[in-house]
Amino acid sequence: MQGVNGFMYPNEVQLQWSVLIVLYPFITGLVAGAFILASLVRIFHVEAVRPTYRLAMLTALAFLLVAPLPLQLHLGHPERSYEMYLTPHRTSAMAMFGFVYLWYLMAVLVAEIWLDYRRDIVIMSQSATDWKRWIYRVMTLGSSNISPRALEIDDRVGWLITLVGIPSAFLLHGYVGFIFGSIKANPWWSSPLMPVVFIFSAMVSGIAAVMLLYMLSARLRKEPIDMRCVDTIARYLFYIFIIDFSLEMLDLVHRIYEADESFRSLDFMVHTRLYFSQIILQIFAGTLAPVVLLGLAQVVKLPELARKRIYGIAGSLTLIGIFAMRWNVVIGGQLFSKSFLGYTTYKMGLITREGLLMAMLLSLLPLFFLWVLAKLLPPWYQEQDAITAAG
Repeated sequence: MQGVNGFMYPNEVQLQWSVLIVLYPFITGLVAGAFILASLVRIFHVEAVRPTYRLAMLTALAFLLVAPLPLQLHLGHPERSYEMYLTPHRTSAMAMFGFVYLWYLMAVLVAEIWLDYRRDIVIMSQSATDWKRWIYRVMTLGSSNISPRALEIDDRVGWLITLVGIPSAFLLHGYVGFIFGSIKANPWWSSPLMPVVFIFSAMVSGIAAVMLLYMLSARLRKEPIDMRCVDTIARYLFYIFIIDFSLEMLDLVHRIYEADESFRSLDFMVHTRLYFSQIILQIFAGTLAPVVLLGLAQVVKLPELARKRIYGIAGSLTLIGIFAMRWNVVIGGQLFSKSFLGYTTYKMGLITREGLLMAMLLSLLPLFFLWVLAKLLPPWYQEQDAITAAG
């Protein structure tokens, strides 16, 4: 049940978007951020983060495979979703997502991963046994030429795909902020900064996720963590976090200065229904705390163990804060009436199509896909990779 205070129109009492719509931009943000981290190696030649390059690409693919599932479960007739490809609606931002998603999945991520792994796939198709051998043979797509000239062409084409993939990643996640920012009837969402904030917050969440996955995977494999790599990732995370936080504060200051007729209602929301999720989780725990921790690691020369702990805590708090930001945008924007005279609450079910259990399963599913992908295409950085990169 949902409680209502004040006056709300009948069509405003029931929230149209649930926790699954919160999860959707969160997952796509991880995709975009992980791809941007990978592009630091191929496009910007930041060799320090090379140990996470393949892991970042597989992470982006694993989360991208799950990205449309929250939308599918939210739809009343998900079996009709394929019609967006048959009858494209060029003026609908949501309808165009299908084409953006398909382009980014097939033409960018899958193509780049295949080119990067093609040499390994060919070798494994010849050395693997049992059923894996047949899988690798199919993955070669009939191309078994791994001569130096062929690998050089693969690298050049992969570089071009990555170059195209950077704006594609921005487009994939930026359009979510565009949808919210273009809804003029809702003052909580209607801001030209919304797409930009979504893009930078996506970069923050994706980089933090890959950093945590790299540290966790190294510990599970009982391999030493490349601290030069993690320190570099943390430094980029810190810089982008500062930009993201500055943009959010700029939007907040602009709202306070403008103080239109909706300001009192929004201010009431922040101090009541969204106090914990926005003030405590998003701002203090999810933004200020990781920024301070990351900044401390940049300024003070700390021991290796202390830096590991700081990065682990900061990365975890970052993901919590970004998820809280998505929650506050999606759910918070539906809790007040268009007349600014009434408020409602959102109570999430447990075992329903759009309940807590389903949201948890969708959150864990990308990690399962990542585990499967890592078994087929090991992303772990070896000494041979360093020799190949140097040569």
